[in-house]
Amino acid sequence: MNTNSLFQPFKLKTLNMKNRFVMAPMTRSFSPDGIPTADVADYYRKRAAGDVGLILSEGTVIDRPSSSNDPNIPHFYGEKALAGWNRVIQDVHTAGGQMGPQIWHQGIQADHRSGWLPSAEFEGPSGFVNPGESKGKAMTESDIADAILSYGRAASDAKKLGFDTVEIHGAHGYLIDQFFWDQVNHRTDNYGGKTLAERSRFAVEVVKEVRRQVGDDFAVILRLSQWKPQDYNFKLAANPAEMDSWLNPIVDAGVDILHCSQRRFWEPEFEGSDLNFAGWAKKITGAATITVGSVGLNGDFTAAFRGEASQPSSLDELVRRMDRGDFDLVAVGRPLLADPAWVQKIHAGRVDELQGFTSAALAELV
Repeated sequence: MNTNSLFQPFKLKTLNMKNRFVMAPMTRSFSPDGIPTADVADYYRKRAAGDVGLILSEGTVIDRPSSSNDPNIPHFYGEKALAGWNRVIQDVHTAGGQMGPQIWHQGIQADHRSGWLPSAEFEGPSGFVNPGESKGKAMTESDIADAILSYGRAASDAKKLGFDTVEIHGAHGYLIDQFFWDQVNHRTDNYGGKTLAERSRFAVEVVKEVRRQVGDDFAVILRLSQWKPQDYNFKLAANPAEMDSWLNPIVDAGVDILHCSQRRFWEPEFEGSDLNFAGWAKKITGAATITVGSVGLNGDFTAAFRGEASQPSSLDELVRRMDRGDFDLVAVGRPLLADPAWVQKIHAGRVDELQGFTSAALAELV
């Protein structure tokens, strides 16, 4: 494989990356009471030492009473949690890496398998956890305003701690994505609507508040997905025109990079073109994009939860699309979760040393 294009530097505002690889956010649940430990800091330090261009943290929740359904997911608020994140970023920088936290509100979710519950009921746009299934409460306009401010405070704290960027989680059926989806957003005020563009108001206001609190020169990333955990084939935007009306207002609000999540990066987003989600997002908005989805493995992430293993696969198709200019950055999840030296092995052509992935890797911090 000729991977030269994957090892070109990338610069954008506060980002100054040595290569095009991004460690994708992956929930690990190793932060008791929401506080990242020394083991968490060491986990990220190893990826920085392994020459990952940019590390995006696991989802770390904002300051709302029910922003998390898991007591071991990290917080991005409170003195103790922020002190834990301060150790993380100091260790990553010492190892020569760059990093941003992924700030997150889960919205309305199923109860955690442990039986733990947050101090307040789950909240979302209309009180639905799935289409037709009520749970939690519909957010008031006051709740919405406070959540928007909380996203902004988390981003501001990331900048103050010395992180290089911040990513807003707007994908995968969590709060921002719940506002996008008409099947769970039945609101009749300005945060609902018949069109995807109308239902994007919450996301636009979150981005504007984040931008206001971090200033113009700090790089802001937004993660988006078409698919839903309830329906892997679902598309919020059914065609390029709908995607235009969805993404351009978000970019105009202050997003620098769109992180376009799909299950398999090589699959076309719309008929008549082989462009994937990241390729279409870049073409439509002109913004930088990150592609992600089964990079470096022959099975997608859902296989691990069914107990299936994935094996290393070629990066030739990824390189072809990168060379064509479809996207700017490449997020890698499971290979980096299992092997901190994955990027170095790719760069050196040590493909015989690449490892597969099994669900056992989810149970420990390597």
